[in-house]
Amino acid sequence: MTTPASAHHPTGADPTPDPPAAQPTPEPARAARAHSFNAAAAQYAANRPSYPPALFEAIEDLTGRPLTGARVADIGAGTGIATALLHARGADVVAVEPGDGMAAQFRRTLPGIPVIRGTGDDLPLSDASVDLVTYAQAWHWTDPARAVPEALRVLRPGGALALWWNTDALDVPWIAEAADRVSRHFGIDVSAEKRNVDYRTADPSGRLDFTRRTVRWSRRVPVDTHLANIGSHSVFLVGGAERTASFLAEEREHLLRAFPDGVVEEVYEVVLLLARTPA
Repeated sequence: MTTPASAHHPTGADPTPDPPAAQPTPEPARAARAHSFNAAAAQYAANRPSYPPALFEAIEDLTGRPLTGARVADIGAGTGIATALLHARGADVVAVEPGDGMAAQFRRTLPGIPVIRGTGDDLPLSDASVDLVTYAQAWHWTDPARAVPEALRVLRPGGALALWWNTDALDVPWIAEAADRVSRHFGIDVSAEKRNVDYRTADPSGRLDFTRRTVRWSRRVPVDTHLANIGSHSVFLVGGAERTASFLAEEREHLLRAFPDGVVEEVYEVVLLLARTPA
């Protein structure tokens, strides 16, 4: 299920004000969460959701050019989920990934696409060398005070920075209930983390003029795939094996009551923030 991307105010502001931003994750915990994916790279690659075609159509619409032939740097590429889709649309992609485990999984999955070790805060790319810089599920691991200037440095005139996240559709009752269970078990505010995906937290300096689009889509997967998907998120990976296993066992029971056929319909809203540079 995919609905058309919805346009918002050109500055990136929604018609109604954004709620107050969530408090940032303390730095030591943030660093542990950022590095946690390397030990679970295969689980991440096998179970994380992809992205719908409408997302890439929205990027082409907002940039005013096709992805075919565009030079793209996919930063925080992870196991290559977004990189592969950009490549399939004809983009000339180079991936940048800091983690050992994720980069190794990327190379196994996408041996024909170059992946360079590095971070968005210090890009290993030449000045004015790419048309598009992308971050799929990764911008929140950067320091925007460093990552914004770096993106602007490597972009060519008229290029663009595109950030996007698959966020849970919390208006779906079972998803809201599951998010509440995660919040109680791990002591985090899932809804606040979703609200924090906005143009003000993406670039607190206000240097970038973001446009926001949202694409709603869904996928149907076995319960085991859904559990492996949520178990690959950083809060689970750093939560301790026993604590995580306990939660996932209880969550399986909730899911099988909601989906007795054992097939879960995950519903997502991809939030896209895109800013163009002057031509």
